[in-house]
Amino acid sequence: MSFAELNLHASIQKAISVCGYATPTPIQAEAIPQALSGRDLIASAQTGTGKTAAFIIPALERLAKPGPAGIGPRVLVLTPTRELAAQVADSVARYGRFLRMRYGSIVGGMPYPDQVRLLRQPVDLIVATPGRLIDHLERGRIDLSRVELLVLDEADRMLDMGFTDAVDQIAAATPKKRQTLLFTATMDDPMARLAGRLLKEPSRIAISSPKENHDSIEQRMHLTDNLGHKHKMLHHLLEDPTITQAIIFSATKRDADTLARDLYDRGLSAAALHGDMTQGARTRTLTNLRRGKVRFLVATDVAARGLDINGISHVINFDLPRAAEDYVHRIGRTGRAGATGVAISFVSPADAVYLQRIQRYTGQTVQMHTIPGLEPVSTLPVPGRGGNGAGKGRRPFAAGGQRRQGAGAGKGGAAPKSKSGYQQRGRSQR
Repeated sequence: MSFAELNLHASIQKAISVCGYATPTPIQAEAIPQALSGRDLIASAQTGTGKTAAFIIPALERLAKPGPAGIGPRVLVLTPTRELAAQVADSVARYGRFLRMRYGSIVGGMPYPDQVRLLRQPVDLIVATPGRLIDHLERGRIDLSRVELLVLDEADRMLDMGFTDAVDQIAAATPKKRQTLLFTATMDDPMARLAGRLLKEPSRIAISSPKENHDSIEQRMHLTDNLGHKHKMLHHLLEDPTITQAIIFSATKRDADTLARDLYDRGLSAAALHGDMTQGARTRTLTNLRRGKVRFLVATDVAARGLDINGISHVINFDLPRAAEDYVHRIGRTGRAGATGVAISFVSPADAVYLQRIQRYTGQTVQMHTIPGLEPVSTLPVPGRGGNGAGKGRRPFAAGGQRRQGAGAGKGGAAPKSKSGYQQRGRSQR
């Protein structure tokens, strides 16, 4: 199938051609015709599959035709984060460049006056985060009675962030006869319940599973003893000249700031990105990253989804994520648009349970690697043995339980064991 076969409005087809696209991705090829038919849709797809265009193109096709008079938006797109909202708005600008329409973003961290001025004028499409949109809705600043199409992008992430009630409230303010498109990377019970409340006899599309994804990404694990050991390994790894740009994921906002300052003080072009930063600061950081002024972005999981920046050659999990799906989203920031990438994760003994969850979720076994001169002394607990991993049942192993040779010991030997040392290192990681 080609885009020409979709019989899109000439202005949209022209914009797609200018972008250099001729053939839709699998999610686009399946979702766009379904959305154009007017049916509700549930689409399960990972980031990096072209899903944004899969709902933006049908939305613009709807806006290319005259609609009812009024001020409120005809199309409303909800996203979990400001960064994702910005990228959706960029797609609207890209594919709608030849259409006569008005659009804007309603997100947190931005000045209210600009948003109020936007909402006082006729607008065709709004991209919004739930929290700020609810604020305007409760203050009577936005009228959603004209909404023809409601899109929930990364709906699973919105539920994870606690926006269930907000999404329900926003949907209730739109007409019941609207069309609803729900895009999600995972489909669990809470997501099924949300879909049951908001969608009417939806079509179902599933593109790519976590097991099938990330074939273009080389994944590595490094066993760490403590925080100091982590820092030494990170500093060594960042000397690699093949790293074009890297995203380094930390567990907390405070750690992101601290680690970014440490790298900056070492003469590296590093910056932090997390939810406590103002939208202006976050936008500047991402702009500098895209322009190559920032080589190392130290971020929390605010950057795990929806951050679409080509040229990220490496992802480093300084802290292993607690949720297995977050691991998949994190490493998906590299190896995009046909490129290859490298994902490196630091794993402490206290992280063993999270590593097991990741392996079960992805169906992959990632081998442990060592850096000469920085071999770990710690060992990981064998899955299903040794309780909390201390004492009995511990031996060196590569991810998946395979014995690791020659790390921190003579050839063919095991790394030294120390019950007290292991427990002390486990506490320092937490």
